[in-house]
Amino acid sequence: MASVGVNPRVSTRPTWAEVSLGSLSHNFGEVQRHVGASIVCGVVKADAYGHGAVECALALDKAGARWLGVTSTDEALPLREAGIRSRILLMTGFWRGEEQEVVRQNLTATVWEAWHLELLDRAAIELNESVVAVHLKIDSGMGRLGASLDQLLPLLALLKRSMRLKLEGLCTHFASSEVVDAPGMEQQIERFAAAEKVVRDSGFAPEIVHLSNSAAVATRRNSWRNMVRPGLALYGYTLPLMKAGKLADIESGIDLRPVLSWKTRILSLRNVGANQALGYNGTYVTKAPSRIAVLPLGYADGLNRRLSNRGRVIVRDSYAPIVGRISMDLTLVDVTGIPEIEVGDEVILIGSSETRAVDALEHARLAETSPYEILCGLSKRVPRKYVGR
Repeated sequence: MASVGVNPRVSTRPTWAEVSLGSLSHNFGEVQRHVGASIVCGVVKADAYGHGAVECALALDKAGARWLGVTSTDEALPLREAGIRSRILLMTGFWRGEEQEVVRQNLTATVWEAWHLELLDRAAIELNESVVAVHLKIDSGMGRLGASLDQLLPLLALLKRSMRLKLEGLCTHFASSEVVDAPGMEQQIERFAAAEKVVRDSGFAPEIVHLSNSAAVATRRNSWRNMVRPGLALYGYTLPLMKAGKLADIESGIDLRPVLSWKTRILSLRNVGANQALGYNGTYVTKAPSRIAVLPLGYADGLNRRLSNRGRVIVRDSYAPIVGRISMDLTLVDVTGIPEIEVGDEVILIGSSETRAVDALEHARLAETSPYEILCGLSKRVPRKYVGR
């Protein structure tokens, strides 16, 4: 008698994320409309902010993206294996030993160290590649990566000596683009302009110049050059804008749609009495007889533990508060007063129903973090289902 089992590669847990590739393409088009003639480099690092890098990169490529941005070589290779021929920018450079793969796969490295140039030049010679394009990163004030002004001339001398490397691009990264009155922003723009003058006065003519991330795309028109690097905006969000230390009500003029919805189903329903402690350490105690739904997900799936006793979900077009401490695999919500609740009912953690909505910004505010962390935090055991291809 043949055994009957479950395909181990197919997830049957009733927890999933829906990724709307149609919304992703819409957002790309909106950003492109907003920045006009500037090239939009679609950032798909960190598995496309938790949305799935290969699928999102394919959708962006189809939508017209000429450039894609990733963190590293190992993020770029699956895109090439999927047949993506768009230019791919390695935004944090490459590791020693990867230089031949960078050249072989036509990846464009961001560079700021002498050894970056030396290794790429050697790899180009060994692979008989006549031209290898690089983008030189300037540290304009963030203090992480990039060449400062006093480091610039030695790097330019190395580039000038190379017969294979081409300085195609010049870039920097902003530290506080969501703070619209941050003095450091203008200082960074000025420092970058000074560095660009040194580069051009040294005889180089970089064809692509890029400074702006999502918040700068939304608010800093004076930072736009002929390429911008939106990430979060492509997935339907921008950071809350700040001015004078407070939230600023500033319209970006970009119609963004959240790309990801996160859903699960009720695993169990329990009737509990008043004064009943719920979950680990009893951090929530019922004040009256309650109907409690158990959800089959927890912080191992990416539900931030700080949402314990603070967050909410949507069930049958009604809000239901998270009660008790979120555990590794289970979460409790109070569905008292919501009629006709049943085991198997769909629950929305991020997304919207007919009249209710919960988004990643709400999760971030309650968890005292950023929507970046909320989206990137969805674990691999939450399968992504792609819609609107």
